[in-house]
Order: sequence, then structure tokens, then C-alpha cells
Amino acid sequence: MQDFDAIRPYSDDETGPAIQRLVNDREFLEMVGRFKSPTLAQWAPAVLRMLTRRWLIRHFGHVTRVDALQAEVSGYVGELVEKTTTRVSHSGLDRLDPNTAYLFISNHRDIVFDPMVVNYLLFQNGFATTRIAIGDNLLQNRVFAEMMRLNKSFVVRRNMTSPREMRDAYLTLSGFINHSIDTGQSIWIAQREGRAKDGVDRTDPAIIKMFFMSRKKGGMGFGEAMNELRIVPVSIAYEYDPCDADKARELETRARTGTYQKTEGEDSEQIVRGLTGFKGHVHVHFGAPITDAPDNPKDLAARIDREMHANYHLHPSNLVAYQQRDQHPQAHNTPDAVTESVVTADTWSPADLAAAEAEMERRLEACDPAIRPYLLDMYANPVVSALSAN
Repeated sequence: MQDFDAIRPYSDDETGPAIQRLVNDREFLEMVGRFKSPTLAQWAPAVLRMLTRRWLIRHFGHVTRVDALQAEVSGYVGELVEKTTTRVSHSGLDRLDPNTAYLFISNHRDIVFDPMVVNYLLFQNGFATTRIAIGDNLLQNRVFAEMMRLNKSFVVRRNMTSPREMRDAYLTLSGFINHSIDTGQSIWIAQREGRAKDGVDRTDPAIIKMFFMSRKKGGMGFGEAMNELRIVPVSIAYEYDPCDADKARELETRARTGTYQKTEGEDSEQIVRGLTGFKGHVHVHFGAPITDAPDNPKDLAARIDREMHANYHLHPSNLVAYQQRDQHPQAHNTPDAVTESVVTADTWSPADLAAAEAEMERRLEACDPAIRPYLLDMYANPVVSALSAN
């Protein structure tokens, strides 16, 4: 593992010391304190830091192994999921083996909750949790970087300027991913760099090429190398996105000006909003492992997309947005027709659609008129993709 020291998560030997650093870190204590008691954080921050430190030491001070930390954290993740969703459901896990390592390639809607909910479902169903790919732009905050490496996250470098630097970074990343699968450690990685803010999920063939780099050196063929990775396409569907207005605003700004400049702390704010905001029903579909991969990255990316799109769980919020864009020939009178055309985990009742219409109207009214079409798009586009795939 020494070859991957610059990007790998913490090992068992490093877990205990990292926890001790965090429980003595003022910034971390204040962050956890604000999360647990916003009122006390405002009026008595010093007292809250002391209470938070005691609580952390009591619950985590004894932990010295990565798996033990995951087990301790699982209960708090469950509480967070329960507070911010109406329910979480899943499909496809019955086709996977808990004793086998997989490369989970997922669509990407939320910075932290995406891999969190995948790992939550894996853990609840007797699977080991995955190692998580995370962009280095999210690790600029020292405390957050420490937390992520404790949580089995590994670093994906971005914004490299030199072709040689990019090649070396991707080769290291490829080696780490392949080494992880070979040694029984599953991987979660997004299908492309950054979130799909417009709801259009497309796998970047460059990521597929990266997977192959370290195998290619040994003379292995592309299809054979991809089959050995046991790629599982994952479709994550949120009924409501806590960051939908933020994403719509960014899309409108890019369309109007050609660029978008993030403000300081914007990623951190959206991480918190994505974790704590209301999501409604969240469904995760785990596809069948790909064992007959095509012989080139472009075709494999297209194969992953078809699997992902065909197995979306479409919520009433998606259908309502699709209808409001006036793309469906029969507008509001078509739930049965669309339901028959698209694979979903539920059926919709008139009451579900009426509630979704009211909620969508509330969200549209709360945002600037200029960004409303972009907000509708992000909910409607999964319906377009699903209809096309089916």
C-alpha cells in the first residue's frame, strides 16, 4: 500500500491517532457541536465544545480499527437517514455476493449522501462498506480531510495542468482501485467528475479508461480487465434534492455568463445542506455485475448508462416536473401510460401526484423566476432518460 500513501484512506494503525487528533481539534468540536445543538453553539460555544469532546471520547475514544469505527458510526448514519427521508428502499442486492468485492459506479447527485446511503444499505444487508472516491477539492478543509480518510475515502486529484502529471495521477488511482478489488475491498466511485446538476447522468469514458491503465501495463485485454473489476452500475434516486435551488442557480449563471465561480465555503455549505435537508423517498438500485464487458471504454460507458437509466426509481416529483415542462403529449392525464413505460419501484396514486404538484409549486415559487426552468429540468430529465432506455 506504500505506493498509494498519497491517496489512500487511513489504515487500522492510523485510526486511533486520527480520532485522538479530532477530539482535541477546536474546529472539529465546533462543527459537531453546531450539528448537535445549534442554540447552545450560539450562546455558550465553550461549554458546548467541552460537552462535545466528552461525548466524542465516550463513544469513539476506544476505537482503533476502521471496521469498528464504521460499526460505531452506522447508528448515527441511520438516525440521519431517518430524520431526512420518508424512507430508503433498494433493489438488486439479492444478485450480489456479500463475500465478493465490486466496483460500484454510481450516478452522482449529492456530495456526501450518495456514497453514504450506498454504504448504509450495504452495511444493513451484511455487506462490507466500500472505499469512497472523493475529489481533492473537497479536502482543502483540514478537518474534513481527516474525517473523510477515516471514513475509507481515497483521493481523486483534479485540476491538473500537465499531461504527464495527469497520467501519473490516473495511473496511481487505477492501481489503487485494482489493488483494492484484488484484495477484497469494494469501491464506490461517481460515473463522472462532479454532480449531475441537470439530472442527466452520463458516464465519462475517461473514467473507464483510467480503470484500465494499471491492467494495460501487464498486457491484459480491456474487456477481460473490466470483467475482473466486477462493475456494478448503481442508480440513486432522490424524491427531493435539498440543493436543487443551488444547482439551478449555478446552471442558470453558466448559461447566461458562460462561467460560474464558487464562493468560499460553498462546497461545505452544500455538504451540510445535502446531509441535513429533506429528501423524501430515496431509492437505490444495484445493477447486475458486468461480466461480459465490451472491448472499449465508450461502449462500456454506454452500457453502464443504459443499465442505470433503465432502473431509475422515478418519483412523483419527477413525473410532475416532466409534465410541467409540457413534454408529454397528454400532459397531466398520463400517469398510467408513463408508469407502464418506465420501470419503477412504486406505483403512483392521484394523492401522490397531487402532493408532488403542491411541493414542486412551493419550490418553484421560492426561487427566482430565471432559475425555475433549470430546477424543473433536474427533476424531469431522469424521466426522459428512463423512457429512452426502456
